[in-house]
Amino acid sequence: MVKMRLVRLGDKKSPVYRIVVVDARKAATGEYIEKIGYYDPKSTPVTLTVDVEKAKSWLEKGVQPTETVKSLLVKAGAMEQSKKLSAAKTKTKKKK
Repeated sequence: MVKMRLVRLGDKKSPVYRIVVVDARKAATGEYIEKIGYYDPKSTPVTLTVDVEKAKSWLEKGVQPTETVKSLLVKAGAMEQSKKLSAAKTKTKKKK
């Protein structure tokens, strides 16, 4: 399965991320198929650069973006925000 995810670069406490298309079985910082963007959360203002045409092309081919990448693609205009709410990521404690 092919995914679109972030790869962390940069020094300690100053992360910079690449948005890449990668085989899900590869290591997080391993070899990727194609780089489609760049995200720098520490800069003022936040830097987000996405090749919208490449992103749309990969999404049409069935590539699944992670939740974070999905929100970045919505901000960049490469993807529309879905109406459906995502399931909660954390487990809630059951009351006894």
